[in-house]
Amino acid sequence: MQNQVVQNQSTDSAATGLLAGLGAYLIWGIAPLYFKLLGDLSAPEILAHRSIWSLLLALILLAALGKLRGLRAVLTSRKTMLALMVSTALITTNWLIFIWAIVNDHLLDASLGYYINPLISVLLGVLVLGERLRPLQWIAVALATLGIGYELWQFGSLPLVALGVALTFGFYGLVRKKTPVDSLTGLTVETLFMLPLAVGFLMWTTSPTSNLLNNSMAFNGLLLLAGPVTLTPLLLFNIAARRLNLSTLGFLQYLGPTLMFFLAVLLYNEPFDKAKLVTFIFVWAALGFYSADALMQRRKRRMLRNKPF
Repeated sequence: MQNQVVQNQSTDSAATGLLAGLGAYLIWGIAPLYFKLLGDLSAPEILAHRSIWSLLLALILLAALGKLRGLRAVLTSRKTMLALMVSTALITTNWLIFIWAIVNDHLLDASLGYYINPLISVLLGVLVLGERLRPLQWIAVALATLGIGYELWQFGSLPLVALGVALTFGFYGLVRKKTPVDSLTGLTVETLFMLPLAVGFLMWTTSPTSNLLNNSMAFNGLLLLAGPVTLTPLLLFNIAARRLNLSTLGFLQYLGPTLMFFLAVLLYNEPFDKAKLVTFIFVWAALGFYSADALMQRRKRRMLRNKPF
């Protein structure tokens, strides 16, 4: 009877985690719809508002959750603050490239970047953490490299937006992985670091929308939404990460770029020619091998856990 109760609780926890994970990646996938509504603003101005309102909401949430003491502990740790300065530079660059891609009709490239990101993370594990690639992972990395090489051959230039998105987010994940701070507290500190630049930019720019007093209530409300758009998927992701195994979470991450892909092609009519299709096919094939490897490793771990000793 007790085992049945534990099993039911585990099932409920996994179901909650799955819903939270789906919610997180769904919001990340359709976030371009929100940023497109701010299309008349420049990418740096949108980034400034995003960082300011995310900081305000993060501080409110930390206070509501009773985690302000943890924030103070982080602010007094020199080592942690130095690491978060690096992560701030990376996530600021990532956000700026992503927002620029959306408002300048390069959402397809951003989608490609987030497809490539898991493979970048695998490579960073090899280069920085000393991990070893398994055969299927080597095939995945090779296929993605061929896809990028094909685009270079066709157009004479690298897909800089896609690589910028993938590399900045990959290195960001690496830095945060090695930094002992939870996601909400870490993001609070990162947006705190962004604050002087954000306020300075809004005071310096001649954009009429930089002064909230010049805007309508509706438009200001739209700007304030940048906070929830940023933090809601992050909190849902944290719930999912605690309740789901990494392989399940890994598969869910494809939902975001897939939604971006369909938005770019079907809603915003971004050009999707044969050369771009070939690049995506290589990357999709790479992710197929990457996913197959993840499934095989999950099956092996399960067999080891169930093996009688």
